[in-house]
Amino acid sequence: MAARNTHRLDATVKILFAIVPLSLGLLTTDPVNLLLAEDSSTSASGATTGNRSPLLSAAAVSKETADDAELRRDFGDPPLRWKSRPLWFWNGKLEAEKTKAMVAACKAAGYYGMGILPCDGMGVDFMSPEFLKQYKVAMDEAGRLGMKMCLYDEFWFPSGSAGGLLAKKHPEALSKRLDMLATDVSGPKEFTQAVPEGTLMGAVAMAMATNQRFDITDSIRDGTLRWNVPDGQWKVMIFTCVRDGGDGLVDYLEPEAVNAFIKLTYQAYHDAMPDHFGTTIDSAFYDEPAFYHVKGGRAWTGRFNEYFRARFKTNPVTLYPALWFDIGPDTAAARNALFGMRAELFATGFVKTINDWCAAHQMRLTGHADQEEVANPVIGTVGDLMKCFEYQSMPGIDQIGHYGRASCAYKVVSSAANNFDRPQVVTECYGAMDLPLPNLYKEAMDQFAKGINTMVPHAVWYDSATIIFKPDLSPNAPKYGPELPDYNRYIGRLQRMLQGGRHVADIGVLYPIATLQAGSWFGPGNPYEGCVDIPEADYMRVGEVLSLEVRRDFTFVHPEVLEERCTVDGATISLNNKVNHEHWRVFIIPGSRCISVATLRRIKQFYDNGGTVIATTCLPDRAAEFGADAEVRQLVADIFGSEVPLQNDAPRVTASTTWAGYEPAKTMDGNARTRWNAADGDKGAQWLEADFGKTQTVAGVLVNEAFDRVRGYRIQTWDGTAWVDQARGDKLGKSKKVDFPAVATTKIRLLMESVASDSASIAEWTILGADGRNLFDRAPSACHRNAKGGKAWFLPSPGPAAFRAVLAEALPDGDVVIDLDETLPGGNFSYIHKEKDAKSLYFFANSSNVGVDTWVALRGKLVPEIWNPHDGKVGPAEFEHAIGKEGSITRVHVKLAPVRSLFLVAPNSGETHQ
Repeated sequence: MAARNTHRLDATVKILFAIVPLSLGLLTTDPVNLLLAEDSSTSASGATTGNRSPLLSAAAVSKETADDAELRRDFGDPPLRWKSRPLWFWNGKLEAEKTKAMVAACKAAGYYGMGILPCDGMGVDFMSPEFLKQYKVAMDEAGRLGMKMCLYDEFWFPSGSAGGLLAKKHPEALSKRLDMLATDVSGPKEFTQAVPEGTLMGAVAMAMATNQRFDITDSIRDGTLRWNVPDGQWKVMIFTCVRDGGDGLVDYLEPEAVNAFIKLTYQAYHDAMPDHFGTTIDSAFYDEPAFYHVKGGRAWTGRFNEYFRARFKTNPVTLYPALWFDIGPDTAAARNALFGMRAELFATGFVKTINDWCAAHQMRLTGHADQEEVANPVIGTVGDLMKCFEYQSMPGIDQIGHYGRASCAYKVVSSAANNFDRPQVVTECYGAMDLPLPNLYKEAMDQFAKGINTMVPHAVWYDSATIIFKPDLSPNAPKYGPELPDYNRYIGRLQRMLQGGRHVADIGVLYPIATLQAGSWFGPGNPYEGCVDIPEADYMRVGEVLSLEVRRDFTFVHPEVLEERCTVDGATISLNNKVNHEHWRVFIIPGSRCISVATLRRIKQFYDNGGTVIATTCLPDRAAEFGADAEVRQLVADIFGSEVPLQNDAPRVTASTTWAGYEPAKTMDGNARTRWNAADGDKGAQWLEADFGKTQTVAGVLVNEAFDRVRGYRIQTWDGTAWVDQARGDKLGKSKKVDFPAVATTKIRLLMESVASDSASIAEWTILGADGRNLFDRAPSACHRNAKGGKAWFLPSPGPAAFRAVLAEALPDGDVVIDLDETLPGGNFSYIHKEKDAKSLYFFANSSNVGVDTWVALRGKLVPEIWNPHDGKVGPAEFEHAIGKEGSITRVHVKLAPVRSLFLVAPNSGETHQ
């Protein structure tokens, strides 16, 4: 597929090993008939290699240890314990003999166990004695067969209602909501207002002219606020916490409420079959808790102020207005304090409370949020998609709907596991997909190459005649059943190799929760879709560029982890976990307007010691802490140079509506595989708008529509008071260039009047200046350097070309460097490097529809073997040793047919560490 890069190697010694592709099954026909058959290759020196024995093989292979022998045996024929464990929907009438037969059939298909998901059609009531009796039948049979079961904690989903039992038995434990009653008043006068029902959180008066705020809670007596309004214009606000109870769900922020949920589910299961806990039942699974079930995403709890005071030693009442309004210079810090506290309460109140119960019963907890692919989790999902996993044994993600839907979130969740030293990362995968057989493998390849390492297939169905979500991954399913044994052997090999150990990458990327929280508020948007779009928040796009286009692996780093678990060691930032210790030579600040000053001080220390810092899209100019904005601006200038902040002029792209995970900023990311999509099924008029923030001369647009749907469009510019048509037409299509006379404007809009089906969807749109240049493109800053070798770049347009150029200088001999620049049709070529059991394990996955033939450079002098996860065979690799710009490297020939993967396995040389 790809030509090798022609960079010069300072090679002095080359040791060539031959790969025998046919014997390893890497390019032969597989069970889904996707692979090409080839058996010759050419080495880097031009020497043809074929079916011949490797040179120096005796010297290259060290004596196998007992652990190594066990690993090789497990890889060749994976024991059951390494294989997948699907969800098992109980959607049919329960019968003991059928239940036992299905458990046995699942084992025969290679499933190690299941997680029973109760739903309609069982013929018995959830948690009734009859239900628990049938549940125990499944546990007894699984235990007899040596299988392990996962306790799915709900009837249907999301977790938190106990199938309606919580609302019936513990209504006090239902979700709560923060409400505000705001009144604009002119003083001087006496203002009187009855306080709404609910738990009073506080009352605040804000001077409209100055944003000065006063706590007037003490002016409330006998349910009425009476306040003497001073001269001027004021906004008077009363904040109350009321019962919401949306969808009958628990108060996720309150441990006492969550314990009521536990009593109805976890404890009830335990009481019915205690001998299975910690034995047959070794784990538990929660599903899709989210704030959007509460009106406006305003999930709150009555003890919030108490928890806040305990943590920060101050009263939060005067900060509450920032949840709805801009309150001036304190806005970013106030929102970070309040939303950060809410995220902490979710992590401790819901997740930690359940995890602690599980740990006490010898179980490990997994589960996942909803809408993980939404870039802004603050309002509608769980507040902080990394923080939520701090206390969870096995972080998890949900990949459903269509191929690659949650791709941009895989690294967020797996990085949370890396941050908090968790050895397993779980995916619930394949739900609601009518997928072809190859996609069983495509999904696994993409996710495991991004750090996921535990597969929960969705799903096995009790009654295959009435399945609700395709696919049916039951052993007797005609389409998928015959493939399951091979599939589970493949998954078993991946899980055996990639669970545990430590992740190796040169690059850390700040998880920009501070800018997400600073830009969030309880606005009019749909919480399910993120509620508030944060224009500068490019971190997911940056992650996809690094993983799938530049192909340099990385770890997202939570700011609290950077401050509490990391140290600066020379020109390296070290994550000092017991097992997953990582060392980053490059640190990236993705697009941010707000950042913790403590975080930025640590990054400045790294830069001062010779480290490399890269910022993208937008530089921060305000702090997540009160009174520290000036220090943030000074630190930014010290790192990137005093002139660079003047380049902070990214156009702001917004849209009329957005489907979750398809934000408007994706239309200007330079990647035609991403797109903006209007709200699902919305066929009415939609628009995309670019706000330049200053006057620009525009003379045309280039639009790439993802699907041929638009029927009638207008290109409009803003004249300061109204939108003015510059061009109009009927259809857009894949590449529509629209020219018009040059006009000066601050904003431009693409108005789509109607669509033929579904909803509007634009992959890319380019705004053209009078000279024909793309007004979205902005040149990278010059490298800012210091005397110790520190380097800093600002990439206002962080596309793959910009990253490649910078990383070629910053990391010329990266941990892994791949001679492949192209994006591939139908999938990806990606990798992960882990160190485990005194070995370096490199997993390379080609999930695309075309073959890959390339060379990869690995840091250090290695003697790698190829381990084939498709058939369990082990054989030699074709490689050469060379001297790169920073030391020894090993170049390895990687040749993969479509939908194929391999491991490169080598004893640790001591040189692969960052």
